[in-house]
Amino acid sequence: MIPYVRREKIMDELENKQILYIEDLVKIFDGVSESTIRRDLKILEDENYIVLLRGGAVKLKLDSHEIPVGTKKLLNKESKEKIAKLAASMVEDDDVIYIDSGTTCSAMVKYIKAKGVRIVTSNIQVLNEANGYHIGNIMVVGGDVNKNIDSISGPLTDTTLRNLNFDKSFLGANGFGVNVGVNTPDIREASKKSIVKTNSKKCYVLTDASKFNKSTFCKAFEIHECILITNKHIPELDGTEYIVAD
Repeated sequence: MIPYVRREKIMDELENKQILYIEDLVKIFDGVSESTIRRDLKILEDENYIVLLRGGAVKLKLDSHEIPVGTKKLLNKESKEKIAKLAASMVEDDDVIYIDSGTTCSAMVKYIKAKGVRIVTSNIQVLNEANGYHIGNIMVVGGDVNKNIDSISGPLTDTTLRNLNFDKSFLGANGFGVNVGVNTPDIREASKKSIVKTNSKKCYVLTDASKFNKSTFCKAFEIHECILITNKHIPELDGTEYIVAD
């Protein structure tokens, strides 16, 4: 396994387990020495993705609200690409769509094949993802920029979005479940998602299964008010509308 792929796998393990010990990682990567694992961890720490703790433990580097977008790009990358590709297949010719903040939402742009699509977004990364692809029209809403997650939100954003209607919206989430709904740690992001959901004929939420039953500060809306696109069958969600990207 090449070093970059191994470090991606480490990030995936941390997303699922929050804190790991070096001895755990040695067991996961059979045949890889402890010194090699330590070098990988030092690189990830230098790149501000993780924090090394006393006693040989390691965790993701988080701020008080969100995982930084640079870290998110390394988490569950294969699953996110599958979800993004399936989401893009839902877009039809001449649709007006909204693309939310989040790395999975960003990733869907390059897979859109429909013609004449108008994209409205509060996701700064969408502009980078669209570069080189034949996207009809992109409108970036105004507001306050959160550089940590490459997202635009706030009162100006909400005011703009209240006056727009969408054929389809594609939203991200930090957690989802029957009881916890679709949630996010940032009240501004929650407000934005709620407005867009209300103004959309169809609302899709793009999220990998590792976020199931995770509860963060703000519930944006209930799980039955959207169509989930995720990467695994989740028996607890039977009776709600969701699609598995495999």
